[in-house]
Amino acid sequence: MVPDDEGGGLMRADLLTAGIEGLDEALAAVDAFDGVLVAGLLRPQAAQAAALAELADAVAGSPLAARVAEAADKAAAGAAGEDHLVALAAARAALLGSVHDALTARVTEAVGRPAAEDPPAPGAGDAGHAANLLSAARSWLSDLARAGWRGLDHELVAGAAPVVSAMLPDPALRRQATLLDGFAAELAASCPGAALERVPVRRWADLWSRALLLTVPGAAGGPATATATGRLLPLGVDLREHATAVQAQVHAVFEPADGGTPRLVRAGVSAPKPDTVVGAGLWQLLRPHMSLLAAVSEGRAMDLDAMPVTAEGDLVWDDARARAGEPADALVTARVALPAATAAPVAPLDRHPARIAVPVLLEGYEAEQDDTGLAFRIAGHRLAVDADRVPAAGPLTADAVAASAACVALLRWDAGEFRVQPLAVERLVRKKPVAVHAGAWAGGTTDKAGVRAEKAATDAVAVLRERAGKLLRT
Repeated sequence: MVPDDEGGGLMRADLLTAGIEGLDEALAAVDAFDGVLVAGLLRPQAAQAAALAELADAVAGSPLAARVAEAADKAAAGAAGEDHLVALAAARAALLGSVHDALTARVTEAVGRPAAEDPPAPGAGDAGHAANLLSAARSWLSDLARAGWRGLDHELVAGAAPVVSAMLPDPALRRQATLLDGFAAELAASCPGAALERVPVRRWADLWSRALLLTVPGAAGGPATATATGRLLPLGVDLREHATAVQAQVHAVFEPADGGTPRLVRAGVSAPKPDTVVGAGLWQLLRPHMSLLAAVSEGRAMDLDAMPVTAEGDLVWDDARARAGEPADALVTARVALPAATAAPVAPLDRHPARIAVPVLLEGYEAEQDDTGLAFRIAGHRLAVDADRVPAAGPLTADAVAASAACVALLRWDAGEFRVQPLAVERLVRKKPVAVHAGAWAGGTTDKAGVRAEKAATDAVAVLRERAGKLLRT
């Protein structure tokens, strides 16, 4: 909740727990199609044909209707070509896009902030010289769909390797190559598919359909880019960790120097990592690439000068175009600047419910813990807290969240409900409000636990460098 006297209106928690018409039906059609990909389309069974018909019926009122109906018939007969599979992937993406739009509209209504404008069409780009590579990628993805996840084997998955190798040197194809490379590596680690105890049905269908649509010439055209000059007010850091990579995404409010409407933006930085570097040590890998992390840690704004920014609100960070500004507390920013900030538009291929991450301020709630986990009770309505997303690389803990009186969080949609991911909280310590931030250690820390974790990471990196040096000398 954002109190009226703090510059915003009350967040309608009831809207976040109420049902949305047509949502379940759209997701059911997606789930049905995803099930088709498990067994594959080489020899479709009656249940798969019914699922394909369900997907076609779900988009019957859209411009895709005729092409998807034809594709569903061909696929049910085991005769689907590449164009038919692209049409099916497009129908799936359209349904998830409609779910994304319905959920986003509900969030906009609940928080009472300005709605995002439609994004400009992406640049078409010049994909003519790469048509053969895109076609090769599409052929491999089509073979995957025919074999199905249960039909995976190393020979089939290895077919992606030459395509990825040919794509990677071309910057215009780097996006597709990275997606194909990661997808193929994940599939290879799961071979043979027939022996899998559990198939990640939704995830692999997401990766497959997105990769297939990105093989359509022009689909991956670069986003429109402008420049941003003004003040950047950080709200918090979303840290994402993988065994071999780490990414920090800073969510912030940008106030243009010309007095224009404030808007929500993001700035991200990624780095490869060894699996021995965990916890607070992750920041050591990220700091050299983005000075914004130090500003977040110190609770400061940043002054930007012609910083490149995409139409979707992603800052293309350049340290040379930013300098540290005046102190700016994230909770104050959330109370004063966030209510008037316009949301960034979402590119067509990015319209997916899993990508929803809306910064919100919550106050006036009661934390409660039960068998299902931590939750906030707001005006009688239960809003789940995704405590598992709180990184270990900072002082914010589930206990601090449970004892908080105010919370800056990302509102997400997961497992059929809205959930909040805390970025920073305010709690009372000796009757005084104290803020605790997930990204408090991003720029360095004197906290004892943080110092120990940093030292352990430094030692681990030193050992790895020494071993790498020995290997290179032998």
